[in-house]
Amino acid sequence: MPRPNPIAPARQPMTESDTKDDPHGSTPAPKPTLVSRGRRVLRHILILVTAVIVIDAVAGERGLLALLQARREYRILELSLAQARADNAGLRDHARRLREDPEAIEEEARRELGLIMPGETLFIIKDVEKK
Repeated sequence: MPRPNPIAPARQPMTESDTKDDPHGSTPAPKPTLVSRGRRVLRHILILVTAVIVIDAVAGERGLLALLQARREYRILELSLAQARADNAGLRDHARRLREDPEAIEEEARRELGLIMPGETLFIIKDVEKK
């Protein structure tokens, strides 16, 4: 078995002048090594993970779209609550007037029950059909 020559010169990397001597004008592409292949796979995995995180942040259960929908529902409920409070205040005022004001009681009796005071005459007007 031959021994390697310890005095033999080491191989020099190709320089720009070496590529000028190449008749085809190109050098062979370097073979991908295990390290470069691993880096490429790692880069693809990181891009995939980033894409999943971004999609989840936008369309996920607690993402941007869900936040916008929740804000929209909140505004609708806020308007509904304001309307219910206004109705409640009106009913509270009407109940107070019925407790304290006899004219309000009379007005309500005339309107709701069709009652009249003694001595008053009730006139009922009916619409007549045109022929």
